[in-house]
Amino acid sequence: MAAELDFSPPEIPEPTFMENVLRYGLFFGAIFQLICVLAIILPVSKSHKTDSDGFEPKNSETVKKPKATAPQISKKPKKETKKKR
Repeated sequence: MAAELDFSPPEIPEPTFMENVLRYGLFFGAIFQLICVLAIILPVSKSHKTDSDGFEPKNSETVKKPKATAPQISKKPKKETKKKR
């Protein structure tokens, strides 16, 4: 009676290359999404001064000069001409 029962594991084919690519791609995609969500939720401390070390300091004068010249260029008087019929 014990000889009639087959307790051997079922034969499962090995995953193909594309199945492996899909499986690991899904894992990496899920990890990337978790990192992105955590980056939004968790605040980052802004006490580091490395941001201003590599860049030149921004003065209020240097920032205002380009903004002041740009509107002057676009405010040139437009000539109003009447259509001739």
